[in-house]
Amino acid sequence: MAASTRVTDHGGGVRSIQVPIPDNPLGHTLVYAVDTDRGPVLIDTGWDDPASWDTLTEGLTACGTSVGELYGVIVTHHHPDHHGLSGRVREASGAWVAMHAADRAIVRRTRETRPGRWFTYMTAKLTAAGAPEEHVAPLRTSEPRTLPGFSPALPDREIVPGELLDLPGRRLRAIWTPGHTPGHVCLHLEESHPAQLPGHGRLFSGDHLLPEISPHIGLYEDPDDATVTDPLGDYLDSLERVGRLAAAEILPAHQYAFTDAPSRVGELLTHHEQRLAGLLTLLSNPLTPWQLAERMEWNRPWADIPHGSRNIAVSEAEAHLRRLVKLGHAEAVPGTDPVTYAAV
Repeated sequence: MAASTRVTDHGGGVRSIQVPIPDNPLGHTLVYAVDTDRGPVLIDTGWDDPASWDTLTEGLTACGTSVGELYGVIVTHHHPDHHGLSGRVREASGAWVAMHAADRAIVRRTRETRPGRWFTYMTAKLTAAGAPEEHVAPLRTSEPRTLPGFSPALPDREIVPGELLDLPGRRLRAIWTPGHTPGHVCLHLEESHPAQLPGHGRLFSGDHLLPEISPHIGLYEDPDDATVTDPLGDYLDSLERVGRLAAAEILPAHQYAFTDAPSRVGELLTHHEQRLAGLLTLLSNPLTPWQLAERMEWNRPWADIPHGSRNIAVSEAEAHLRRLVKLGHAEAVPGTDPVTYAAV
């Protein structure tokens, strides 16, 4: 596909480039180029892959600019389909790279953690969640190696929630929206909509608010931190905050731009409400997080879910369990190992 067909002009000095994600059903990341008085700024960069890099650079040419002219990079969150090419962009342009402190800490830790330690940590987590030995065994015997995304670029600027970013001639304010990651941010362009759509500016929503997909909400993984977090609670709270902004248009990192954010927020709140109610029914009998994940509804049968995706599914089951426990609707069954949970 020619780069020009991957570029959309959203008006008002904002364009998006569809940067492909290799071997992923999502297909691509929407990387936004925002004109400023000091040169374009990117919102996210896409996956670190040669074809993705070529698409990004060709897309910038189609936008009438180039990588070398970029002034900065704002990363909505640390995942490799968003932050992957940030380092390469910085090398080619001298642009600064900004990220929220909580995700910057994850990037720093990822760069410093040996893969062997990560495998040990994941093995312990999955065993505690009740994963069967045949699932955990490959992690135990894996040769420590460099994993994809294990050398992400360390951002050199911090995104401070509530503050305007350094975009000369523009008003772009950071909104902290934890849930999908602890440091996820949405970015509110506080300028009238170029097509005069009703509402308050435009919102670059990253993975927080997507038109048809409910983003993955799993546990915040940190081998050095035993704090019991509540990622789903964080997500639901920050969803409501974004809904109240009533932006005229949402520019997400996947799929397509859309309007009526409060309606989409309502759908997602209802989805999670129904999901939590369904899990309570499943927990009428005590279950481990793994057993709960096996019984939850996914986009395909459990038998068809590959190894890595099962780890993500179990993390999502645990995030929902933590929410139920925090709300007082479920509790751990004393003396069980691995720990089982039951509805209260």
